[in-house]
Amino acid sequence: MPVLNERDYLEHAVRSVLQQDISGPTELVLALGPSTDGTTELARRLAAEDDRVRVVDNPQAHIPVGLNAAIRASRYPVVIRVDAHSELAPGYARKALRTLERTGAANVGGVMRADGRTPFQRAVARLYNSPVGLGGGAYHGGAREGEAESAYLGVMRREVLDEVGMFDESIRRGEDWELNLRIRQAGHLVWFDPELSVTYWPRESWWRLARQFRATGAWRGELVRRYGRRNSLRYFAPPALVVLTALAVITGVLQLTGVLRGAAAVVATIVYLPLAAYLLLVLAVGLGGVGIARVPRGVGERLWTLAVMPTMHVAWGLGFLTGVLRGAGDTVDASRLGDRNTPLP
Repeated sequence: MPVLNERDYLEHAVRSVLQQDISGPTELVLALGPSTDGTTELARRLAAEDDRVRVVDNPQAHIPVGLNAAIRASRYPVVIRVDAHSELAPGYARKALRTLERTGAANVGGVMRADGRTPFQRAVARLYNSPVGLGGGAYHGGAREGEAESAYLGVMRREVLDEVGMFDESIRRGEDWELNLRIRQAGHLVWFDPELSVTYWPRESWWRLARQFRATGAWRGELVRRYGRRNSLRYFAPPALVVLTALAVITGVLQLTGVLRGAAAVVATIVYLPLAAYLLLVLAVGLGGVGIARVPRGVGERLWTLAVMPTMHVAWGLGFLTGVLRGAGDTVDASRLGDRNTPLP
């Protein structure tokens, strides 16, 4: 479990891990980044209270670096990746181990069930769980078990991780997708099992969400630079939205200034049609609950849904275009820094 500034979530996450009913020895290795909110002291207290919990330092605070440090420090043949901002469902580990054995897969993952405690966080969670929000990845709500492109978090055979070289430490976001690509290229199976679920708590503010999605988009653009069309077509939808928006703004300026006139101006209005369709989709999702599992509750949640959906897409799309054109460089997800996370009720 990589950990950075998770004081308000860490204890719940650790408890959900330690309560897993596995027959045989287990351990939880926390890769501890340089937190500033009391997480370090909390993590060391949890380790002192339960000898199954161990701590390794991750001074760079990068997720793949911390994951590799924790894996190298681990002692058992199966590695279960967990997140400090999530909680494992009861029986998750036991079911995953059975699926790993039954399928012969190298990596098994389940469903990311996003949830929220505030109107904003619930709006984000509903879009995480929806194909109109984050797209068509199986772990965002798939129902059919089978071979998968990637796995959320993942329950992995240590011998396969050693074989493929573990996580690529030069990748700051999307490291799981890249690892699973190498696992599949090595001839191993990545498997999705909808019976496995993990509760994920999204970012707690609009600014944190925008920063997270911009960084994630930039690294997806970097992965497109490195791996081209091995990336799914769904990753290209948000940058297409950004490009269309830019074209619409330019067209509007040219029409208002008279540069585009007559028939040319009429033909140019075609660029507004997909944006109008997108606006109608946002309204249908936010006000009517189209494309999401449950209609948003209350005025606050509906308004946040209207704001969150384009924020996710535009921030991700802007990051993607930057990543494709210039590379991700030193882009990091800074959404865990600054003021603290929303406390538990």
